[in-house]
Amino acid sequence: MTTEQILISAILGFAMLMFGWGKWRYDLVAMSALIACILFQLVEPDKAFLGFGHPAVITVAAVLIISSALKNAGVVDEIASRISHLTETPIMHIAALTAVITVASAFMNNVGALALLLPIALSTCDERNRSPALILMPLAFGSLLGGMMTLIGTPPNIIVASIRADYAGEPFGMFSFTPVGLPLAIVGGLFITFIGWRLIPKERMQTNTANKLFEVGQYLTEAKVPADSPLVGKTLGDTDVLDSEGVEIIGVAGKRRFARAVRAGYVIAEEDILILRAEPDNLREFLDTHSLELLSSATPAFVQPEPENEVMVEGVINNESSLVGEGVDFIRRESARTVAVVGLARNGRPVTQRLRQQIFRAGDVLLLKGDTETIDEQFRKLGMWPLAKRAIDLNRTRRVAVASAIFGVAIMLGIIGFTSLTTAFLLAIMAYVLFGILSPRQIYDDIDWPVIVLLAAMIPVGNALTTTGTTQLVADSLIEWTQGFPIPVVLTLLLVVTMLLSDVINNAATALVMAPLGIAMSTALNVNADPFLMSVAVGASCAFLTPIGHQCNTLVMGPGGYKFNDYWRMGLPLEIIIVAISIPLILFFFPL
Repeated sequence: MTTEQILISAILGFAMLMFGWGKWRYDLVAMSALIACILFQLVEPDKAFLGFGHPAVITVAAVLIISSALKNAGVVDEIASRISHLTETPIMHIAALTAVITVASAFMNNVGALALLLPIALSTCDERNRSPALILMPLAFGSLLGGMMTLIGTPPNIIVASIRADYAGEPFGMFSFTPVGLPLAIVGGLFITFIGWRLIPKERMQTNTANKLFEVGQYLTEAKVPADSPLVGKTLGDTDVLDSEGVEIIGVAGKRRFARAVRAGYVIAEEDILILRAEPDNLREFLDTHSLELLSSATPAFVQPEPENEVMVEGVINNESSLVGEGVDFIRRESARTVAVVGLARNGRPVTQRLRQQIFRAGDVLLLKGDTETIDEQFRKLGMWPLAKRAIDLNRTRRVAVASAIFGVAIMLGIIGFTSLTTAFLLAIMAYVLFGILSPRQIYDDIDWPVIVLLAAMIPVGNALTTTGTTQLVADSLIEWTQGFPIPVVLTLLLVVTMLLSDVINNAATALVMAPLGIAMSTALNVNADPFLMSVAVGASCAFLTPIGHQCNTLVMGPGGYKFNDYWRMGLPLEIIIVAISIPLILFFFPL
């Protein structure tokens, strides 16, 4: 290996480790890798930032904006609202919601599709008295399957199409992925509906957590002991608080920051904080009986009863939310103290430390109190999705027919070759603004900027792999290692490696790294590159083994009450089925 090859391999290897570790956000990791390539002269400085103008980056940004416009107009919501009568049995319930999100994810960003259907899924679970664990993992997996069907369904498809354009002079078209993606979505959907959900641990489905999700009892809550409380001066053992029905005291905090364990001999003092877990009805009675004040993060205590314009609502933290890595003080600042944190649940379990000690994570469920008039906008600003019974339309406009027509025309312009698909999408965005479906400010708000930076930074890093000959070196080594193996076996190896990478790092980064490798392998074997690129596209979209492989998996973890190792139980057989089916399909529709 040359010095340049060693350097680019080390930089990329370190970046992959950082992607998998997750300590730093992936856009920062990608930009650090790009800067390292510039400093070591692996990328020319005047070409280092051309990735921000790359067609793949522009297309991904346009798809995110269009997804938001379709959400604003209520396109998917309109479809989903018509399926409540199809949820009578568990199989019908799973089939109906999975089918809707699979189709929706083919034509809009799959995270956006999940954002629309997550509240509907939880609401129908509550209506049918079923655990969300039954529905949410199938819903997340269905969104990933749907993204495989079209060019715009998922960023890896856009990236692979763009890399093909650089290599062959022509990208994959809008429906080039459909011959492979559609059968995979159908078979995968059938597996999820009839078999897959049965592999989720039964203990996740024993209770209807959707029904309890809005109940304070599922959360850590805090109550202050005022001076006039009859508890002041008494020990916990001398009172009936430890035996209160439906109320559990987890700990007690004095004027110090940290809580202490519950002890029967502890003497309750004025200003003490009781850390509680309770059912809502019992909590109100408990507070009244002992003259306690329910605390929130916004003020020392909300005066009771609650003002009529205040509402207690609940939401899940998005992966790209500004809340990730922050605490309750951040919410106070961002909302100008108009929103207060009342409770927190993580991975379906209540948290047992003080609220102000918590650092929020993606997938956390927060119980918030705020003003009825502004809470919707605060949810949007904080990067949270409303859950369950929240009949919230974060965007007020409902123009299903107009939005659908604009989107259909844009797709048609790209298919007939009137203009590029990227340009057609930009025209659609302009139309959405003119019709008032999108506001000019929302265009910028709805772009997932960390993903854009990731793509723009990793494109020149990926090019450096090629210009230094590293990609060809790795491809030659793989070909030598698999010498004598049938090409279908080589394709299978490429697909499986891509799948495994996608389970631990961002799928867009996976596609950027593996697509050039696939082309190099096809060149070494002197065969058509399309089957190799298609294998990378499929593998990059199959993040079914972990909750960290894709945002959709992360976002259902808390509301569904899943644990980390729950995903592979349904995900592993699903990936095996996809490998078994996709290779024959790829070779049939994309001959060597």
